[in-house]
Amino acid sequence: MTGDRLPAAAGMRAALNARVAKIFDHASDTRSLFLSLTSGKHLRFIPGQFISIAIPLGDETRSRPYSIASDPEDRGPFEICFNRVEGGRGVGWMFERRVGDTIDFSGPFGAFTIDRAPAAEAGFIAEATAIAPIRPMLKRALASSSREAAPPKIHLIYAAPDREHILYAAELGELARTAPNFSYQTVIAPAEKIYDRLSELAQARWVIGDADRTRQFYICGVGKGVIRLRDLLRGAGYERRAVHYEQW
Repeated sequence: MTGDRLPAAAGMRAALNARVAKIFDHASDTRSLFLSLTSGKHLRFIPGQFISIAIPLGDETRSRPYSIASDPEDRGPFEICFNRVEGGRGVGWMFERRVGDTIDFSGPFGAFTIDRAPAAEAGFIAEATAIAPIRPMLKRALASSSREAAPPKIHLIYAAPDREHILYAAELGELARTAPNFSYQTVIAPAEKIYDRLSELAQARWVIGDADRTRQFYICGVGKGVIRLRDLLRGAGYERRAVHYEQW
């Protein structure tokens, strides 16, 4: 994984323990677990951060990162979201968890974060379950910007292979209706074409659309397409530090 994550920090934080409080299936292959710390405390994190879960597989224990999909202001269980990966033993173990089971993890970690409204217009780009870290980042940005007289515009482009895998659709739609500075569009395309379409939209909106190069960007997705988007925006004149990204 590359970008603003800091996986090397995973061994530097004491292990924690959480209990599965709730399970929600977004689709047949996509699930959220809602976790409560067994200590009774509330997990403190910055929107965009992830936890590293210890997954025992008999012959070994693997450590896997899972982005936190919930808002830090929510006082209930925190949420992680994931999907099945062909041949993935670790995620197979995650799908076997049931309400009441306990999970060992460390964290939170990561520098792909946002803790307040951007100072300038911001563009968010997410693919399928990569909406997980983007979701709380958007909520924090919008909550912070609502206190400003002229909040900067925030736009989300969210892609998936079909409508079923556009997660939190009702919530995002409601935000688009009620937050005056937020707009949102979905992209439905075959998996192999998703980043072609995302690149076309980013090019049209943020490169060809005008000469403004003060925007901030937050990109999260799977594979080399994330780097392609990063390079497109940086190559168009946006500052390197203004294009934040997380590649899964």
